[in-house]
Amino acid sequence: KLRVAIESGADTVMDLSTGGDVSGYRRKILEASTIPLGTVPIYEAAVEMTRAKKSLMDMRISDFLRVIRRQAEEGVDYMTIHAGVTKDSVDSLLSQDRILGITSRGGSIIAHWISHNKKENPLYEYYDEILDILAEYNVAISLGDGLRPGSIHDASDRGQVHEMLILGKLARRARAKGVQVIIEGPGHVPLDLIADNMRLEKSLCDGAPYYVLGP
Repeated sequence: KLRVAIESGADTVMDLSTGGDVSGYRRKILEASTIPLGTVPIYEAAVEMTRAKKSLMDMRISDFLRVIRRQAEEGVDYMTIHAGVTKDSVDSLLSQDRILGITSRGGSIIAHWISHNKKENPLYEYYDEILDILAEYNVAISLGDGLRPGSIHDASDRGQVHEMLILGKLARRARAKGVQVIIEGPGHVPLDLIADNMRLEKSLCDGAPYYVLGP
């Protein structure tokens, strides 16, 4: 898949492995890739918890930071961090009638962690510690849209917009620490709302690059 992506003119690739020797797969991709590589660290953290015969609901920030540092040391170029899925943003989503709920894998993991532990998202609570590692290794942050709509019926709802407001603030904090930032979004939206979603993101996130998932 990496070779096909490069031959087809892709600007970047992502390793979204969720099982097996995740670190080994990533190292082989990094050795072979001539373009930037992105990852979603929560996936590897989940694999490690399973391997240790622990519930992902028992994950602590130290487990996550260990994965982030390892990936940064290996040479990953950008990482998707679902720091915008907070207790408040999840409450916003649950206060409405969504057809498809949470469709993001990372967003679902964090939302369940919050519900199970009755605590704030550790990726949000310890965001500065995450940024410190990314800044040290010059890794860009991709702020994941964990509450993106999975159905056009749910487009631009409270959950999506609340999270985007948080992502805008997180983007400014990343820049203040010297970390380059891109924003995920907007999920599944009707064709006539794509332009509006783009303008909304550019306004709320101070023009941060927006890469689309869904449309």
